[in-house]
Amino acid sequence: MKSHLSDRIKFPPGFWEGVRLAGIAAHDIARKAGLPLTIIHEPVVTTAQYFAIWQAYSDLIGDPAEGIIKLATSFETAKYPPTVLATYHARDYRDALHRMARYKQLCPPESLRIAEQSEQCTIELAWLYKEQPGPAMLIGITLAYLLELGRRGTGQYLTAQLVEFSQPMGNVQALEAYFGCRVRMGAACNRLTLHRRDLDRPFVSYNEELLAILTPVLDQSLHEELDSGSMTEKVKWIIKRNLAGGSPDMGKVAKELGLSDRTLQRRLSDEQTSFKHLLGQARHEQAREYLSDTSLDIKEVAYLLGYEDQNSFYRAFRDWEGDTPSHWRAERTGADALPDEWA
Repeated sequence: MKSHLSDRIKFPPGFWEGVRLAGIAAHDIARKAGLPLTIIHEPVVTTAQYFAIWQAYSDLIGDPAEGIIKLATSFETAKYPPTVLATYHARDYRDALHRMARYKQLCPPESLRIAEQSEQCTIELAWLYKEQPGPAMLIGITLAYLLELGRRGTGQYLTAQLVEFSQPMGNVQALEAYFGCRVRMGAACNRLTLHRRDLDRPFVSYNEELLAILTPVLDQSLHEELDSGSMTEKVKWIIKRNLAGGSPDMGKVAKELGLSDRTLQRRLSDEQTSFKHLLGQARHEQAREYLSDTSLDIKEVAYLLGYEDQNSFYRAFRDWEGDTPSHWRAERTGADALPDEWA
């Protein structure tokens, strides 16, 4: 989606002070990243520059786990940008997390997928740029900050249930001590699992007056960002971001876009499509992507696509591809493996 794949990223103004407190000089990061020193004062950077800066910080700090913990704990609340202040001053932890996921749309290149089920709340980090996943340090600090947000907001030392990383993150023991739970490397996705009961905890930092100022401004910025692309692209992007753990309905998507159900339906009709059609398209596209990752089992793929049971996913996939998910995956894996076998 063009409006969300913009190559201009607003750089957090407190980042450089945070890395200084972590013991790394800003000019050393710029040099390590191969960027001009003026980048330190740039409010907006490209995706390549953004990733290079995070990678340089990781290289200079040495152990990724140390870099993650130091930056997450040293970043000053007063330095938070407006998008983060609106989460820090939320009513409770749940409100904060959903605000974070919503306003992440203003700060690519990552997005957050939140799903509540039973006693758990999972937050999965997804990249908007499939061909250019972010550095491990950025993944780690994003998940660490989500827990740090809850700790600072509630004033309590909250712990997670499980943390999963797709890449190595250095000292596992240090990370487990920080998150207060098991940390698993080499997972299929990057995901933070919280205790669902913690989401109801009120924030001692709740500031109704400040939110009344920040929220309309941020919502207007988000509306302008979303309004810059076709409604079809916007709706499908939001659907994909919210699939895991449940099927997003038109009402929720319309609310996120700041529209009524009827207006959204009319806008989609004007573009010769419907919400039901886009939901099917989004699931089909994501199904092909997930099934190409052999580390995900079929049951997990069904969950990530928002199906309540595996059989519903099987029926839908047969309608899309005329094949079962297992056979489609096996054939694709075999096709990919042929060149190596014939070499």
